[in-house]
Amino acid sequence: MCYAKEILLNGQEKDNVNNENNIHNHRGTIDKAYAKHKGTYNFDIMDPSVAFVMKNIRPNFEYEIISVLKKDSLDMDEKDRKLVFDACNDVSNDKIIVTHGTDTMIDTAKELSKIKDKIIILVGASQPERFKETDADFNIGMAVAAVNILSEGVFVAMNGRVYPWDKCEKEDSGHFVEK
Repeated sequence: MCYAKEILLNGQEKDNVNNENNIHNHRGTIDKAYAKHKGTYNFDIMDPSVAFVMKNIRPNFEYEIISVLKKDSLDMDEKDRKLVFDACNDVSNDKIIVTHGTDTMIDTAKELSKIKDKIIILVGASQPERFKETDADFNIGMAVAAVNILSEGVFVAMNGRVYPWDKCEKEDSGHFVEK
């Protein structure tokens, strides 16, 4: 588990920041860049793109980005979900955004639903953040708004909607819809 902390405040590194929000980065399509290496996946998981998005948003609250995993969500197993659970459970903040691959987002949300007294928003993208036609910036903005106005629980912010984790599903088209 990579638990290196990258603390950002409006794009500037700070020490000893009392953060209002945590953003846990678990990678997925949102952080992909297509690779140039033969014999590997056709993509690399890059640095957390949420850092670039948050820098551009310039929010008026403090936040901390914690990198937990660097793998595609299709490759996640129960051990990985336990790492995500522990990372979210162990932080003192009660407002958490989790960037996650969309294919297994609901599986991780189910595990995170065991955590009480926190607001956890899972968010991803159908195209990498580095692509011109990405939904990453929009979805992250939705997650930031949701984590600041919702009450405790686990939610998914995708495709212009915010759903309780157990009230949505991903269709074959890639869209998240209400069950």
